[in-house]
Amino acid sequence: MIPSTSSADKEHNSPSFELEHLREGCRLPVRMSTGEYREAEILSIKYDREAGENKYYVHYVDCNRRLDEWVGPTHLRLSQVTFAFRGGKNHRANASVISEASSRASSPDVLPQKKRRRIGRAPVVQPSDCLEALKIDESSLDSVSNMAPPSPGAMSTASASAAPSLRGSMTAHGHSEDALTRIRNIEEIQLGRWCMQPWYFSPYPQELVTTQQCIYLCEFCLRYHKSPATLKRHVEKCRYNHPPGNEIYRKGIHSFFEIDGRKNKAYSQNLCLLAKLFLDHKTLYYDTDPFLFYVLTEQDEIGFHIVGYFSKEKESAEEYNVACILVLPPYQKKGYGRLLIEFSYELSKIEKKTGSPEKPLSDLGLLSYRSYWSQTIVEKLLDYRQEDRDANGLVTITINDLAEETSIRKEDIMSTLQQLNLYKYFKGQYVLVLSEELVKSHQQRLKKPILRIDPQAIKWTPKDWSRKRI
Repeated sequence: MIPSTSSADKEHNSPSFELEHLREGCRLPVRMSTGEYREAEILSIKYDREAGENKYYVHYVDCNRRLDEWVGPTHLRLSQVTFAFRGGKNHRANASVISEASSRASSPDVLPQKKRRRIGRAPVVQPSDCLEALKIDESSLDSVSNMAPPSPGAMSTASASAAPSLRGSMTAHGHSEDALTRIRNIEEIQLGRWCMQPWYFSPYPQELVTTQQCIYLCEFCLRYHKSPATLKRHVEKCRYNHPPGNEIYRKGIHSFFEIDGRKNKAYSQNLCLLAKLFLDHKTLYYDTDPFLFYVLTEQDEIGFHIVGYFSKEKESAEEYNVACILVLPPYQKKGYGRLLIEFSYELSKIEKKTGSPEKPLSDLGLLSYRSYWSQTIVEKLLDYRQEDRDANGLVTITINDLAEETSIRKEDIMSTLQQLNLYKYFKGQYVLVLSEELVKSHQQRLKKPILRIDPQAIKWTPKDWSRKRI
């Protein structure tokens, strides 16, 4: 049933152009599910036999690609169309422009690319205005004094050329992505009792995704099937009730399994295919040999059900302790992201190393890491309040001290301190100022139930992979 169009929409949709004029790469306002119009780019056009009309796969400009969707002609505003030419300048077909209100309307899922958080000059801090002041040894700042807080999209030059564009544009100059990889190719997956709608493209076999609206996965070995019947036959024969690998942690119903990407190649590849449905810029599918996978599970009477995972390289020249991290949508907003991050740093502590996640992070990954770094550093600074102070009532610490005790890399510590606005210059020296408001906020957060890792429950010995054949 085609939804009715209001008189205002009809006026806006006064056809300066016809539907047959639209091509892949065109930009025009499109009505979102919220009812607002937002500029979008057409990535693909297909004919829907059941509806008897064309469907348009659109990417909303400056929004995360998980919002991309198929829409019908009634969602398009044909009075404002921009025709773009590959490798050339855009040509706006109509002099009317999209209003600022519609093109920049705020939305919780919108991720503006050009917006950056401004950090103003820190005011002069009087000792009476702060709860606690901790002096930083200036010698520890030599290697990080010129560091600025990394922006959400910041990445190294080497990784920038390899990472796909998050915009999904087909008309960006020099864009070389395959158009198919920017279009979500699976409508639904079923994993155990959960039915999930994927966010992004994943390279499952073409014959599977072109004939099936839903893909069925075994929740223990992650093998994919085209129908409930074939999945049922597989489950009757599947010998797993947990991820293959070594269980290295168990506390209550939660367990972590360590999986070698070389020894358990089939499972690792299936895990990467599943993860790609919810991660936009990770491209690891089949080359799993150099990686270890740490899978978090919940246990019940049936078995160990996957909640999320993180992977890391066996040998990382940059000393990354996480290459890829994911919590499946049914388990998000329950503290599992923090649990995965905390576990990765506990492993780094056992290795006696500092670690950092591989960049660039996804938007949700960046939020999770910032939250973990902030809580961990504030918690550690509050612990220092119990130590002996000098004559001025200050506690002398170094960035190296924080890095050694938390295993968080110094650059990440510095960016977090600046983000929290704790890092100040007072009377010729650097100090950290913990305000009353920040301490109260931290204490309020601790009153809520938080999933934490018990280091005593970890049964794991690090390996020297430089002496082993991968």
